[in-house]
Amino acid sequence: MRSPKLKSLTCAALLPLLLSGTSALAGEFDGYTLRVKLIGGAQYEPLYAEIPKWEEMTGAKVEVLSRKNHFELDREIKQDIAAGTLDWCVGSNHTSFAPQYGNIYIDLNGVVADDVLAEFDTLAIKNSTVNERLVQLPRHSDVSNLFYKKSLYEDQANKDAFKAKYGYDLTPPETFDQFKDQAMFFANAPTFYGTQYVGKDEAITGRFYEMLVANGGALFDENWNPTFNSEAGVKTVMWFKELYDSKAVPAGVLNYLWDDTGLGFASGTVALNLDWAGWAAFFNDPANSKVAGDVGLVRAPKGTGGKRSGWAGSHTFSITETCDNKEAAASFITFLTDHDRQMIEARKGLLPTRTQVWKDVKAEFEAAGNAFQAEVVDTYSKSMAEDAFTPPLIEPWIEVSNEIWPQLQAAILGEKTPQEALDQAADAARLIMEDAGYIQ
Repeated sequence: MRSPKLKSLTCAALLPLLLSGTSALAGEFDGYTLRVKLIGGAQYEPLYAEIPKWEEMTGAKVEVLSRKNHFELDREIKQDIAAGTLDWCVGSNHTSFAPQYGNIYIDLNGVVADDVLAEFDTLAIKNSTVNERLVQLPRHSDVSNLFYKKSLYEDQANKDAFKAKYGYDLTPPETFDQFKDQAMFFANAPTFYGTQYVGKDEAITGRFYEMLVANGGALFDENWNPTFNSEAGVKTVMWFKELYDSKAVPAGVLNYLWDDTGLGFASGTVALNLDWAGWAAFFNDPANSKVAGDVGLVRAPKGTGGKRSGWAGSHTFSITETCDNKEAAASFITFLTDHDRQMIEARKGLLPTRTQVWKDVKAEFEAAGNAFQAEVVDTYSKSMAEDAFTPPLIEPWIEVSNEIWPQLQAAILGEKTPQEALDQAADAARLIMEDAGYIQ
């Protein structure tokens, strides 16, 4: 079902609300209830504690209809589209998910003031644009780098044993082959594991994709023919499989999503964890983490193609075309992504999408003597600038992903050879791309 077209909403009508990028007029939305669907999870929640401030400022109330992980939220939104029940205004979105939704979300150009948009990173705005429509306002960005337990690398017995077995010094890995060696070396199942990975949904598709690129491969050729069933693709699948077969990862890893890997590393039972910055403060907080004070961080490893992995995107907020009060919705998402709110998330390690927040949060960390969080800012800012790349920003991306990840699982479990699994996924992906008109 395609939603009704957005009624005209001029920039002039919203300028009193949005020129500052922060505040609405006092009592502007007295008595109104804004219905929203949000992504949930440990690293997303601190921002939502700010919602009462917007309610007090505007006189509106916020009704949170859903607070789920993004894969469950995506399925719910698709059910709403099918049932014609898009009776809510604001939804959490993501640059990887947005292209599939068609025109259910409004174009924020001319709705959010130009000077507000200018405060965001140019690439984050570009990646939030689908078919020349800014369908989402970027909340924070994500890219993964490698956290590790420093004490393991400082232990002389570990250094000696590793050098004797592998022939090179034990230092945080620079390549994915070294990553695999070290994960196998440190593993002592079932009480300690070398690493872990997200194992289902678009999460493992994305991890496979970024490693495929790092290994010199590609998902598609220039004519949108699937090419991931290549030698680089097989090598990438084997990395996951060899770690699984050697019990260097937990047995249940194929059911893991982001909270599972984050909490796993914080439990102190994992040596190496490729993860996004949102967990950084949690990992180093003794109230939450058994590895606090023992956390190291390096850029993501390189593949055999000489490139670092860098699958990236932005978590965002969108406004539905069916929203009954788009002015209130625009005020709300601008509030949630303003400078002060992004500072709250950046203090936890999340990557801001407003350029000034990068500078301000680093200065704040340095002034407080928080060398670890300052290092997080430096490491992730370099990674976003030099390593980051999005998945294809095309409508059938999630549909293609849904053909890839079950085949990855089958290969990891040994139900199919990696080549068989990738060939079958590529055949299915080709049909999807033909049906979508990308392959003529």
